Amino acid sequence: MVLSNKKNHPSALHEKPGISPPEIISPIAVENIKKIRKVQPSSQELVGGILAGNITALSRAITLVESTNSNHLAKANEVINACLPHANKSVRIGVTGVPGVGKSTFIEAFGKYLTSLGKKVAVLAVDPSSTISHGSILGDKTRMEELVKDENAFIRPSASGETLGGVARKTRETITLCEAAGFDTIIIETVGVGQSETAVHSMVDFFLLLKISGAGDELQGIKRGIMEMADAIVINKADGDNIRKANLAKLEFNRALHLFPAKKSGWIPTTATCSAITHEGISDVWKTIEQFLELTKENNYFFEKRKEQNQYWMLETINEQLKLNFYNHPQIHQLLDSTKKAVQNDETSPFAAAKLLLEKYFKF
Repeated sequence: MVLSNKKNHPSALHEKPGISPPEIISPIAVENIKKIRKVQPSSQELVGGILAGNITALSRAITLVESTNSNHLAKANEVINACLPHANKSVRIGVTGVPGVGKSTFIEAFGKYLTSLGKKVAVLAVDPSSTISHGSILGDKTRMEELVKDENAFIRPSASGETLGGVARKTRETITLCEAAGFDTIIIETVGVGQSETAVHSMVDFFLLLKISGAGDELQGIKRGIMEMADAIVINKADGDNIRKANLAKLEFNRALHLFPAKKSGWIPTTATCSAITHEGISDVWKTIEQFLELTKENNYFFEKRKEQNQYWMLETINEQLKLNFYNHPQIHQLLDSTKKAVQNDETSPFAAAKLLLEKYFKF
């Protein structure tokens, strides 16, 4: 018997030389992207794009407005001032509620219904920022996967940053840009932290509070004062076995609303149920908003409230700018560390230290 020579047979683990894979990223494409990014559009080009309904120009302008870079401030103001004459032609709706109430799902169903009526909808979704990393997920476009594909809808997630109540610092200016771009319905979704909803209430025409049945937050809602600001309370997730509970919650909230004084608008807040999954009751929410708009425009409250809001945001902008100027002042920046240490070591009181810093700031 002749034994085979194992040396003539390659190992089962033998690998034949293959073809080198091509480069994943094209160097030409990289250079083209770099050239495009280097070219920053002028304020006139951005305004022209916004008025023409160009979403790319709108997005770039919003990024410019949200920038904390002081060099971008003048350009952002030019864009806002140029867009202002073309704004104020939309309905502004604020949507709030505790986390898990289904705000994003509701807004998607509501937004799709509005676009089916021929409306142009802009959703300004505010995402919570981490107090540790200061980052935000900004995943609202992922959660509104149907609405984001609608050509008559625009979704812009923004980080809440350190803003109390979950409203981004520049949301008010973003509304102006979206209105100038032709969006006639602006929906603002808050974080829903339940701390302070005054900010969103002061920039919208209609304030919608989403609730869920069985959460046991009826009294908490009254304590926070959110219900007092609400123009309508909608019990979401009224589907399946939850319909009966949702109807009971509707009655409870309806009773709670009678505890509050009458609104200046003359509007009596309503309660309703809906399901963002089955779309049951979604159309009724819009009918309620239409009734509110009809009433408040007839008695002129709608226009008076807009004037008050403009005044409010002027004062808020002044406060914000004074705060930025104070902390960015070079001399104050130097004194702040030593003053902090003095306060920590009980060498001076926080109030006396604050007074000293302010007095020095006004002398500079």
